[in-house]
Amino acid sequence: MTRKYFGTDGIRGATNLHPMTAQMAMKVGMAAGAHFRRGDHRHRVVIGKDTRLSGYMLENALVAGFTSMGMDVTLVGPMPTPAVALLTQSMRADLGVMISASHNPFADNGIKLFGPDGYKLSDADELAIEALIDAEPVLSAAADIGRARRVEDARGRYIHAAKMTFPADLTLEGLKIVVDCANGAAYQVAPTALWELGAEVIPLGVSPNGKNINDLCGSTAPQAMCETVVAHGAHIGIALDGDADRLIVADETGRVIDGDQLMALIAEGWSKSGRLGKAALVATVMSNLGLERHLGALGVELIRTKVGDRYVLEAMRAGGHKVGGEQSGHIILSDYATTGDGLVAALQVLAELVRAGAPASQVLHRFDPVPQLLKNVRFAGGKPLEADSVKAVIADAEAELNGTGRLVIRPSGTEPVIRVMAEGDDARQVETLVDRICDAVKAAAG
Repeated sequence: MTRKYFGTDGIRGATNLHPMTAQMAMKVGMAAGAHFRRGDHRHRVVIGKDTRLSGYMLENALVAGFTSMGMDVTLVGPMPTPAVALLTQSMRADLGVMISASHNPFADNGIKLFGPDGYKLSDADELAIEALIDAEPVLSAAADIGRARRVEDARGRYIHAAKMTFPADLTLEGLKIVVDCANGAAYQVAPTALWELGAEVIPLGVSPNGKNINDLCGSTAPQAMCETVVAHGAHIGIALDGDADRLIVADETGRVIDGDQLMALIAEGWSKSGRLGKAALVATVMSNLGLERHLGALGVELIRTKVGDRYVLEAMRAGGHKVGGEQSGHIILSDYATTGDGLVAALQVLAELVRAGAPASQVLHRFDPVPQLLKNVRFAGGKPLEADSVKAVIADAEAELNGTGRLVIRPSGTEPVIRVMAEGDDARQVETLVDRICDAVKAAAG
């Protein structure tokens, strides 16, 4: 069944345009409150947000919706998405809400929901909430309306939990670390956690004004981090996105290290120490073929999923796997978190760096990626991938690669775009195949 409001990661859109309006946020609060109102106990929801200007508006609208359904609301203010998931579980709440559009510009916003176990909602739960959004709500009696309160020490609780994931026998003393918080949700917690573990911290993106989140900073714009690492002679740079569930790193030379290399590092370290459990890592179809080959040489299987951290997490839970994520920097470590956590992932990377006692450029480069090229083809409508002409070109490309590379051709889940990706040992061949497929898609789309 097609979902009407929920995408691959909650409800998201441009602020004050449907569906990201105060009215919709209140309806979401009412609907989610009705769906999770089970039993006679006092129901509670934890609400966090990033630093977007529109967070105030949506937060208040959600509070109105939830309290009207008899749910008590605990407000934790600007906090990373994984912190909201953690606090939902630790506070024994019935529901958690994160107000964020992740790495998007400030004018966008979104609503992510977590169940009482700290995991993002299932498709079935989201469909049930969508049905209630469009239905007339059954409001609580006046005497049963919920209350709202703020928890002032929420940041400290998350900082403590994150630090507990760092090995007790290690310290960050002697390390100079640049941390770019994207003027987002981790602008206080990430520098503090690193400093408390002994690092010399050079903070970037820690002056949010409501409009500068992800603006030329953070994991999607790491240039400032890279330049600062080199300028200050830092050992490593860490960049988070707006809600801090994504991590990108720079070595001491300012070279960007993506999620594939970071997952390889963590999986390799955990495998050596016996912590990996099943010899497998879960990643999406977009992860580089070089990662797959590197893991294979170590006896570790790469399990691929559709694009989206929710699909990675589903495969991890189904198979009991401990490490998974995306090339873009979403890294999920199931021993510590129920969703991607940029700070916790960074601490595992730093632990491997400290243990190795070598420069980041040596420690973080685990494999040579094969040439990979991704291009987008915008189309007005229809289903160009179903055209016989496109299928024929794709089949010819696969035959030409003959097992020496991969093709991933898929429609975007958020916009009218076909994404065409190819990778293989021959960069020239990869570019030729991508261009050939893109031309076929364009022709079929008219």
